[in-house]
Amino acid sequence: MNYIKKPMEIEKRSFEIITEELGEKVNNFTYEELQIVKRVIHTTADFEYADLIEFKNKPIEMGREAIRNGTKIYCDTSMIANGLSKISLKLYDCEAYSLVADKEVSLLAKERGVTRSIIGMEKALEDKETGIFIIGNAPTALYKLLEYVKETGIKPKLVIAVPVGFVGAAESKEALNNFEFPYIRINGRKGGSSVAVAILHGILYELDKFEGRLNE
Repeated sequence: MNYIKKPMEIEKRSFEIITEELGEKVNNFTYEELQIVKRVIHTTADFEYADLIEFKNKPIEMGREAIRNGTKIYCDTSMIANGLSKISLKLYDCEAYSLVADKEVSLLAKERGVTRSIIGMEKALEDKETGIFIIGNAPTALYKLLEYVKETGIKPKLVIAVPVGFVGAAESKEALNNFEFPYIRINGRKGGSSVAVAILHGILYELDKFEGRLNE
């Protein structure tokens, strides 16, 4: 059978197909935004994401700045934290972590009768070195983050808001309309951990400094 075997060629052709099928929609985004859109579509094979994704308050610019400054990145699932490129993050002295599997978080969640995502977010918000928050699964984590910002006035450097599901997912993302910090969201029910990873990788891989270091 005749088929493409080299991984780089497969990826290159995949992005060519995505660009072709997006058609005029490529004009709806800046160059930097389009790289993220393409990565999300590459991950999901779902072109509807080009209509659902939204960039507000200079999220790419602010995300880059936070990464360059070595921010910690809180992820609402272990899958996101494990899926992010360790090599890329290490170049900037960034650390991605999740607390939902932490034993103390689990115990506190049971005691209070709330989700582990709420407790995990509360603990992450206590860490002042954490500037980027990635939510790919739990609307309750996003709601808790928004409550914190409303109560304290302290704004995150970047929020990637892509919780997936039927209960609170769309609504929690709609609640971002009332906030002015930088965020990237997927409107509606769609999203998930793989989408969240693709979005941050889209920011990481387009950093000029990162590209320079990558070629060293």
